[in-house]
Amino acid sequence: MNSIASAIVKANKGLLFFWLAIVIVFGYFALDLASKLEGDGFRTSGEYEEVEEMLNEQFGFPKSSILLLFEDEGDGDLQGTITDVLDEAQDVSEVTTVSSPLDDESMLKEDVAYASLNMEEESEDMKAVIKEVRSIADRYSGVSVTGAPVISEDINKASQDDLKTAELIGLPVALLVLLFAFGSVVASIVPVIVGGVTVVLAFGVLTLIGDSVNLSVFLLNVVPMVGLALSIDFALLFINRYREELISKDPADAIRTTILTAGRSIIFSAMCVFIGLGAMMVIQIDIFQTIALGGMVVVFIAVLTALTLLPSILFLLGHRINKWKVIKVDQSSVGRWRTFAKWVMKRPIIVSIVAFGVLIVGILPIQNMNLSIPTIESLPESYDSRVAYESIEEEFLSPEQSQVYLIANRNGDWLSEEGLDTWEQLKEEVTSEDLVTSVSTLFSVSDIESSGELFQALKQEQTKSQLEPAINRFVQDDQLLIPITLDTEADTDEAQSLMREWNEKDWSADVRIGGQPKFNQEIYDEIYDKVGISVAIILGSTFTILMLAFKSILIPLKAIFMNVIGLTSTFGVLVLLFQNGLFGLEEADIALVLPVLVFSLVFGLSMDYEVFLISRIHEFYQETKDNHYSTVEGLANTSKIITSAALIMIVITGAFAFTNVMPVKQIGIGIAIAIFIDATIIRLLLVPSLMKLLGELNWWFPFKKERANKVKKERHSN
Repeated sequence: MNSIASAIVKANKGLLFFWLAIVIVFGYFALDLASKLEGDGFRTSGEYEEVEEMLNEQFGFPKSSILLLFEDEGDGDLQGTITDVLDEAQDVSEVTTVSSPLDDESMLKEDVAYASLNMEEESEDMKAVIKEVRSIADRYSGVSVTGAPVISEDINKASQDDLKTAELIGLPVALLVLLFAFGSVVASIVPVIVGGVTVVLAFGVLTLIGDSVNLSVFLLNVVPMVGLALSIDFALLFINRYREELISKDPADAIRTTILTAGRSIIFSAMCVFIGLGAMMVIQIDIFQTIALGGMVVVFIAVLTALTLLPSILFLLGHRINKWKVIKVDQSSVGRWRTFAKWVMKRPIIVSIVAFGVLIVGILPIQNMNLSIPTIESLPESYDSRVAYESIEEEFLSPEQSQVYLIANRNGDWLSEEGLDTWEQLKEEVTSEDLVTSVSTLFSVSDIESSGELFQALKQEQTKSQLEPAINRFVQDDQLLIPITLDTEADTDEAQSLMREWNEKDWSADVRIGGQPKFNQEIYDEIYDKVGISVAIILGSTFTILMLAFKSILIPLKAIFMNVIGLTSTFGVLVLLFQNGLFGLEEADIALVLPVLVFSLVFGLSMDYEVFLISRIHEFYQETKDNHYSTVEGLANTSKIITSAALIMIVITGAFAFTNVMPVKQIGIGIAIAIFIDATIIRLLLVPSLMKLLGELNWWFPFKKERANKVKKERHSN
């Protein structure tokens, strides 16, 4: 740390020019990030993906489809509109086949219909394809465009709009909080500049990474959310300490002391956040992988800017950091916080009981939490693609049912006597399940029930010729396709349980299972199987970092326990807000990723305040060896700045409450609530009361050598 401080003092201007060049270069790349993002990130390698590949390559299922909804708006020429639109749409270069309602009666009703524009390969420029199809649809009345690629593109657009909204709300309010904390315009602007640089650099780095890694569209919101909040928090803590040191030291010495104290706290804080995000990498689902990657990139850059760019700016400004004072900062706040800390520490048992009681009340609703994979509901209701898809689903797709695809493999002809017998056995094994409402096979198409009769029928050339289209639909080389309809939605517990049973089932042939129920089961199982490992990594590494930082066993244990109970209470509050639709929020299940994301993000972010507070307490304790005095003084000297930092974090993340993409809204509100609980109930009430109750045990550490001459000041009476 000394070498960093010396380098900043000696090569200050050169370092600033270096940062300017870096910002310009990576800012250029950052402009292209949105084009690198694709999909919601809910993808995992497994049986579902294997079956999808088989369906695409061997059974001719399209890799991507754009859906067109046709609605009769009173002119009575619905079929004419369908014909005209599809004649134009089939000329779109990427479209290979068109599924028309004029050819398939199941896609047509009296006043509504839908068509599918199918693509054998996913276009590298799907945005251009969607734009072309939409331009065709816009020329006709009552035609809407939807489908998975369109919804994905709209979520990307909504995410960009949400980011602008959150920035317009969050940054001005954060600047106002900084102004009240520092009183100086210059001191208030510097953290925002550093935060902006952090986000721009992170976007630039992720754009380059996006050339080789699939990145989720949710990165567009999570990275600025974390980057701005963390960078501004780091800058707030750093500048506050620098201004304290500047009272009695010249800028060079003030920078050195600040880097050695606040800089050390920032490194330990960032390590906790970095590890919390990195722990998500064990969950092999794209959204966790990419958000972990994006989060680690932005945290690493936040540390670089906090320890190099920020002190360079501060050294250049020197005493001008206090320039343009527009608000008189209340100097008596330390005294008031000291009085508050003493009040808490005189009543540690009562305060602890009340604080834990409030947290437990918040935890209670968690038993009613409904987790679901975000689907079309992620989009705002105002988007045409959502409205159109919900109309198609309601009119044609039976949302109460779901489709499963079973692909069986055998070394031999499926149309041989033995092959047909195995086919019949598979059909019977599938139909024995209560949830199965229908199974599509050659038996159902031919109205022949037994394998023996079907084998004899296929010996006749005329019958075999008539059944050839169906045979090609079900059989390709050694692969047999059995489409299955379940009498339940794809995301129900019953559907997932059936998929798990079928995984363990001793089938008559080697089978692979796909379809939306299988996808959901794999996603849920991957999270539930790996989340324990992820949490263990976070808890174990956090304990180790804090133990080494403060040479204590109980302090890291307390910090972990309080974080866990605070986050659990947060999830309970989120259940109340979203599942009950409180305060005008749209009723929605909790996004499946939210508990893991919020836990991983906030566990590290809240440690930011824990490290800063305990660092100051530790400084006083090393001088006095008086736990009571150290806790009071540490709380008194940091509470204002921690409260300001938490308020900025709440403002920046809470601003996403005014956005429209539901998972992002839930994540933003979740982080804001968690930080609020941490900065109030935990940091101001539980920390001092538990520090008092545990006394000198707080600082117990095996094999620690105490100084021979302890200095202990009796100040309890003060």
